[in-house]
Amino acid sequence: MQALFSAAKREGKGRKFWAADKFSGKILEKIPTVGYNDDMSESAIREKLKLLPDTPGVYIMLDKDGTVIYVGKARILKNRVRQYFHSSEKPEKVQAMVRSIADFSYIVAPSEVDALALENTLIKKYKPKYNILLKDDKTYPYIKVHTREDFPHISVTRRVKKDGKYFGPFMGGVSCKEIVDVAAKIYNIRTCSTKIGEKPKKPCLNYHLGRCLSPCAHFVTKEEYAERVEKTLSFLGGDYEDAERLLSEKMQKFAEAEEYELALDYRNKIRMLSKLGERRITAMPRDVDADIWAYASNGLYACISLLVTRAGVMQGSLNFALDEGAGERGELLMSFLTQYYANKQIPHEIILEELFDDELFSAYAKEKEGRGVEITRPKYGIRRELLDMATRNAAEYLEKSVSAIAHKDDMTKNACARLQELLSLTRYPRRMECYDISDISGVDKVGSMVVFTEGEADKYEYRRFRIKTVEGANDFASLQEVLRRRLAKLGTDEEERFAKPQLIVIDGGKGQLSAVKAIFDEMGVTDIDLIALAKQEEEVFTLQSDGSVKIDRRDYALKMLQRIRDEAHRFAITYFRNLHSKRSLSSVLEEIEGVGGKKRQALIAKFGTIDKIMHASEKELAGAEGVGKELAARIRKYFEEL
Repeated sequence: MQALFSAAKREGKGRKFWAADKFSGKILEKIPTVGYNDDMSESAIREKLKLLPDTPGVYIMLDKDGTVIYVGKARILKNRVRQYFHSSEKPEKVQAMVRSIADFSYIVAPSEVDALALENTLIKKYKPKYNILLKDDKTYPYIKVHTREDFPHISVTRRVKKDGKYFGPFMGGVSCKEIVDVAAKIYNIRTCSTKIGEKPKKPCLNYHLGRCLSPCAHFVTKEEYAERVEKTLSFLGGDYEDAERLLSEKMQKFAEAEEYELALDYRNKIRMLSKLGERRITAMPRDVDADIWAYASNGLYACISLLVTRAGVMQGSLNFALDEGAGERGELLMSFLTQYYANKQIPHEIILEELFDDELFSAYAKEKEGRGVEITRPKYGIRRELLDMATRNAAEYLEKSVSAIAHKDDMTKNACARLQELLSLTRYPRRMECYDISDISGVDKVGSMVVFTEGEADKYEYRRFRIKTVEGANDFASLQEVLRRRLAKLGTDEEERFAKPQLIVIDGGKGQLSAVKAIFDEMGVTDIDLIALAKQEEEVFTLQSDGSVKIDRRDYALKMLQRIRDEAHRFAITYFRNLHSKRSLSSVLEEIEGVGGKKRQALIAKFGTIDKIMHASEKELAGAEGVGKELAARIRKYFEEL
């Protein structure tokens, strides 16, 4: 689904939000908001409530610092937003959110379906503390048949688009590669993406191994190949009997020919298909693809459990432990489902207990998949049994996970609050950015920016910088270049992509802190806290004190700073290696004193790549011809000091 375009700009103390028609791209409405600040009055809120339109859209709640704390969708904005400010009794989470609201804004959407999609986009971007958030979502593989091709090929993918036939997701130890291999061996469907043109090509090894009919060599007609594709689609759809029969015939054939290794391979594939068959739910039709969802909550924390069935086969289960959000259970679950299915295929049926707007979610599925979805709340039968199983899973997982979730809060959100207290930060460090520089003797200098949101790594926000203006090894100047380029994004249209941090952390000591402070002064940045974390003693340097702050090594606040610092270093090193691998391995070794031509050749012959040399121990390095213990120690130290 094409997402609605939205942007946010700060103008003085206020913001403006734009909503754009997804079809025309034109601005539908520009809505100024009252500037959010500590003096925001109830009368100002009441005046804004009077201006709300009676149209679908998304509303955005902000606290006194301008941080987005909640994003919601509404069929009628006027009615939905006003509900929060009525004196009626509300759940504790909602009351806590309302007490934190200093301002709100809204974005008009062409329809409620568009509002649902936009809500998902904004939740992913801002990660509001009172929304229910999908974190650490695993992307399981799918098998794709490229049906838009004249001679379709088969592949494994983790990205679902509207460009072929998809089967999956596959979880619970099922190997997609094994299934693709079975399809190739039995039905001879091709696994390569070679373009097939009018001019025939030379058949490849797969043809000679009996794994492909070689349509690229024009050895098969389109009609003959289409029959194989149909059988492959049936097999991937759960019809394993024909495949098992053909595998058994081939296994017997190889065994009789005393080709036992091949026979063993086919036997293993038969066992794999048998295990898949054992997962079949006999009471469920084979044409049913369903996800079964259950929700459990204790008021503070929640768990959402998922059972996945495809073609009547139980694929596996997932559990998601998360903080309870501020909203009704049905509303929270729908928000969670749109986050989950944003990059996954929506099945033909969803089974659950909670009540929400079925028509809206079905319309969302139709927009995304080109078809609707059947939403079932069963009272009896196999679907009810599956729902009961998911419900038990959610309750048990919640009970077992409460202490783990609380511990995670101590290491993340609570650590952020603790850090603000210990370092006297002017703001709660909801978004922290940490910077590091990596190079070898001034060559291939790179900088990294990693982002932690609410104390957790936010990898979609990471950025890399290749140093452009600094000559030689000068970490101070390199840091200044990176921060100058980063801070130049603030106050521009790109601030929507690069949200403003509350805290910037520098990997280094007082010198690095002073270098970056000079850039803050140069660019007039006064509303972002700045600290540096020195490695040896784990001292924290701030702008408020000439000395360092030493935090107890057992304190979660320090552990969080160490995590973000180490992550910035890892990310910088990874980028550096990617760039450095493009240079000659020999030229890198030339920079190490004592490594001459013969010793370079010996190291290259033994290890092959710069990455393996960088990770080798002194003993392993000394094992290369002509490299003794002393030189090995020098090489090891050289790479450790990157």
